[in-house]
Amino acid sequence: MSTITVTDSSAPAPVRTERPQYKVTGRRVLRSEWAKLWSLRSTWITLGLGLLFLIAFGVIAAAHYKSELNSGRPLRPDEVGATTLSLSLFGTNFAQLALGVLGVLVTAGEYSTGMIRSTLAAVPRRLPVLWSKAAVFGLVALAVATLGVFIAFPIAGGILSGTRAHLTLSDSGVVRGLLGAGLYLGLVGVIGTALGALLRSVAGGIAVLVATLMLVPGLISLLPTSWQDNISPYLPSNAGESMFALTHDSTALSPAAGLLVFLGWTALALAGAAYRLVRTDA
Repeated sequence: MSTITVTDSSAPAPVRTERPQYKVTGRRVLRSEWAKLWSLRSTWITLGLGLLFLIAFGVIAAAHYKSELNSGRPLRPDEVGATTLSLSLFGTNFAQLALGVLGVLVTAGEYSTGMIRSTLAAVPRRLPVLWSKAAVFGLVALAVATLGVFIAFPIAGGILSGTRAHLTLSDSGVVRGLLGAGLYLGLVGVIGTALGALLRSVAGGIAVLVATLMLVPGLISLLPTSWQDNISPYLPSNAGESMFALTHDSTALSPAAGLLVFLGWTALALAGAAYRLVRTDA
């Protein structure tokens, strides 16, 4: 016995809904990294600390210098040649830690939470993720640092008015020094981002960052003088300092040379991060 199945030709055919095709573009990757950066509470806190360090320590250094002048006591050797620029940028050493650490968190934080797998699934080519993270955070760090130094300088200038250290924005080299300090801190943020992607560990990235910027220069000072003169100017922190220093001695790099050396260190960190990102699994 056979059965015959009768189909109703008048019944409407099922409608297929096509999913929209989303194309991964550089702009969309940048927007996603921008959104992720500002969704973290640590971003607001650490950027605020970096801005606070720049302004507060610059003002404190200027006030301390003026109190030393008024006291009549002889100045320390490191204070003899102080200027409004150098004193207002005293907080740079502290701000670089805040911005560098946040840069490490931007990349290494995703590895610690496992979110990097979702990120790389959305952007299979991988490298645009690294470039976008570095560009977004580098520009944010640059903006915050530049704002901080241009706030700290006029406040310090008002404190030091009438002293031999007083400078204004119209003095030679001042604007270049302030912009150089902002650029230096922005690049420190990029290096932190690269170290986080290279080491994939928050603790490891922060340790290498602190060692590179603060510990290695101190260890180099233990070497013979001839070695120090040949090595010290090319260290990241010393090359960066030459970018915003008002005066340079015979052993220091010029602002342009310091910028080139520091850009070289930044490119080296990014190259290492890019190599590991492409060659190893997340």
